[in-house]
Amino acid sequence: MSTKVAVVTGSNKGIGLAIVRALCKQYQGVVYLMSRDEGRGQEAVASMASEGLKPMFHQLDINDLSSITTAAAYFKDKYGGVDVLINNAGIAFKVEVLTHKLSSAADTAPFDVQAEVTLKTNFFATRDMMTHFLPIVKAGGRVVNVSSFVGQRALTQCSPELQKRFRSEDITEDELVGLMQQFVDATKKNEHKQGGWPETAYGLSKTGLTTLTMILARQLSKERQSDKILLNACCPGWVRTDMAGDKAPKSPDEGAITPVYLALLPAGATDPHGKFVSDKEVQPW
Repeated sequence: MSTKVAVVTGSNKGIGLAIVRALCKQYQGVVYLMSRDEGRGQEAVASMASEGLKPMFHQLDINDLSSITTAAAYFKDKYGGVDVLINNAGIAFKVEVLTHKLSSAADTAPFDVQAEVTLKTNFFATRDMMTHFLPIVKAGGRVVNVSSFVGQRALTQCSPELQKRFRSEDITEDELVGLMQQFVDATKKNEHKQGGWPETAYGLSKTGLTTLTMILARQLSKERQSDKILLNACCPGWVRTDMAGDKAPKSPDEGAITPVYLALLPAGATDPHGKFVSDKEVQPW
């Protein structure tokens, strides 16, 4: 049961695959590449083998609750839990790429559909991951939520009242879930702007994820203080991936640097914890 294990969601390509590659080289333990599509996941594992790296594979679709609970049970039974959890799986509609220009491949889905689908994966499904995996993170564990500076920007575009709640030390998980649902509901009536919400589903999904990270970190400090688990959100930067496009300045391997840094914070470290980190530096929220 003493084998150390790291798991990376949504890691058959892009930043997730680069994180797996870096962990295979630097982490003293077993590294699991996880993807919702078994075939693509196994192909990614095979491509790693050609580099002399040997990640393991486990199927995981974060939008399927039974897939999450099955995976959590597997790691609990086989390893007694996990030591490193990196929540990397996420989606973005093409219109939401980080430039403000619409590419020819821009997605024409209505904004309310984008809001519902984007928050379902990036916020609600990632929260499900945390609900079922945080209890099996072992003492000394490291948890990293891959968020985005776009979430930071979306926060500044919220009404002063909303900004105050998102930044508050006493916001609860239930309150946050309610706020995220409010945004989705408001987009269906096209009332989100009057409600003080920004015009970015991807950005707000990451505002929610970073805020959730801070809430759960405070909870860990209170309820499992002696376990010294460090939980942070981070921005990998603007990275050349299918999601962000080929104009981005960073390679996936460069994008992996900050998530991997947080995953490998040394034993005994007490910070960062409950922070938003970019380029290895804690950012204001």
